Amino acid sequence: MNKNNIKKVVLAYSGGLDTSIIIPWLKENYNNCEVIAVSGNVGQSDELEGLEEKALKTGASKIYVEDLTKEFLEDYVFPCMQAGAKYEDYLLGTAFARPPIAKRIVEIALAEGADAICHGCTGKGNDQVRFEMAIKAFAPDMPIIAPWREWNIKSRSEEIDYAEAHNVPLKINRETNYSKDKNIWHLSHEGLDLEDPANEPLYNKPGFLEMGVSPEMAPDKPTYVTIHFEAGVPTAVDGKEMGAVELVTTLNKLGGENGIGLLDIVENRLVGMKCRGVYETPGGAILYKAHSALEMLCLDKETSHYKALVAQKLAEAVYNGQWFTPLTEAILAFVKSTQKYVTGDVKLKLYKGNMINASITSPYSLYDPEIATFDEDEVYNQADASGFINLWGLSTKVYARMKAKNKIEQ
Repeated sequence: MNKNNIKKVVLAYSGGLDTSIIIPWLKENYNNCEVIAVSGNVGQSDELEGLEEKALKTGASKIYVEDLTKEFLEDYVFPCMQAGAKYEDYLLGTAFARPPIAKRIVEIALAEGADAICHGCTGKGNDQVRFEMAIKAFAPDMPIIAPWREWNIKSRSEEIDYAEAHNVPLKINRETNYSKDKNIWHLSHEGLDLEDPANEPLYNKPGFLEMGVSPEMAPDKPTYVTIHFEAGVPTAVDGKEMGAVELVTTLNKLGGENGIGLLDIVENRLVGMKCRGVYETPGGAILYKAHSALEMLCLDKETSHYKALVAQKLAEAVYNGQWFTPLTEAILAFVKSTQKYVTGDVKLKLYKGNMINASITSPYSLYDPEIATFDEDEVYNQADASGFINLWGLSTKVYARMKAKNKIEQ
């Protein structure tokens, strides 16, 4: 990249520590270039307050704040929830958000005639891959600036030093500087005491959890919630029809109040290291649980078992930044085809971090109580099992006879 050719840069801007100092850094190191900030709103709510003023004060020529929340849920989150895609139990909150944000950033960069796109992802994380894979999918020849792979800043403490020296306002301090990522689906916590897996997360410390409470702080009385699905898509809570944003917001509140959706894991990052993170996904955990319960009724065995294999591959693709690829497109098409009859209601009991099945109903249920009953029935001839077992076990019988003939011990 010839820095002299960089006159206008579009920056993926969150207003957090990393992207806040990148604006003055770009102007210092790229010929006082014009910086256009783009923030993708995927439901991070209060984090957007004062964003425009802050970006302009620190040197941006303009800022776009794009509301992507509905698209984020409907086009990215829900299809993976239908698949049951989890990466090592992680419900992919950050990984889901990067493709729609990066896609919109590219659209704006092309419309603005930008010479480069810049992001604030570190050289150790997964997000650098996710952003750049999406950029390559829509603007394959666009230069990409990744300051963490260029500058001399080595730590978050040095970032704060830089911000203070350049009068960049911050909402954090050195003592409470967890690395967080928030959207309508989840909140992640990394860094500080969490870097040591021997340390228990401070769930009951005021201010640590933001989307709910710990299980021991949850009410002593259970809460029941009923979710309706149409062809695998959640459409109503407790009988009230809702759009995606309202539905997830409602479930976040119910789940958070009951200590649902906390996850503490040491995950395997794409770049090769293990990293410890604590995640809050209250509404998402409820949806994954309810959808899985409904599929128990509505999917046949072979489809269900094969779909579980596909879910693993999809989760890895999403986690690794491979959303805009032929394989992901094909997997999502398969998943959508499996959802044709995943319609019905699931009632869950939420109690101190637990989600307990209370009721599952569907007009397309494959569960037939007349066949499954232990009582007398008219539709299942138990004598048929003899012939089935003889054929099913024929290869085992032949193998056993061969071993006996040749005096081979078991």
